[in-house]
Amino acid sequence: MAAVKRFAQSMVNWDAIAERVPKAFYVAFKSKSDAYIRKMSALPVEPLKIDWALYKSKGAQPGVVENFEKLYETLKIPYPEDKYTGVIDCHEEETVKEIEQFRVEAEEIIKKAEKRLEEIHKLLPFGQMTYEDAAYVVPELTIDMVNKPSFWPHSEEDYMFDEPEEKNVKIEKQKKDDAAHPVENIS
Repeated sequence: MAAVKRFAQSMVNWDAIAERVPKAFYVAFKSKSDAYIRKMSALPVEPLKIDWALYKSKGAQPGVVENFEKLYETLKIPYPEDKYTGVIDCHEEETVKEIEQFRVEAEEIIKKAEKRLEEIHKLLPFGQMTYEDAAYVVPELTIDMVNKPSFWPHSEEDYMFDEPEEKNVKIEKQKKDDAAHPVENIS
């Protein structure tokens, strides 16, 4: 009964392990653990008592068995002290604090994202916006010829005008001129 008490409280959360590892590894690990616990449970809590009288009756030299008996009874093998539970508990508390801090930061990010989504849903659909509406909503994506002029080589977005490109002859001519005059290396 005492041997069973030694292992009554399992510190292993088998359900959590089963969720995180593949089934084959889980089954192998669990079976090894169960086999180890069965072996340990089969052993007595206290070591077997030695029949010193039997050895004294068969001993050739007097005093040898008495000396062994005295040494055996004075021998105390200490159970290793637990140095790591405190460290693990401290690490667990730190991890819980870090998780809580991350949760708070994540909630703030989620609130900002939800606020931004509400703003986006309140906007006009992009198909119905004018260039002025788009410049007001997303100023960093619009062309600002006064504060941020476009330089050669111009990108395609620099040629956005009210008229379609195929009808605007000036744009096509400018594109051809830009392509015909490569930038010279100034050094």
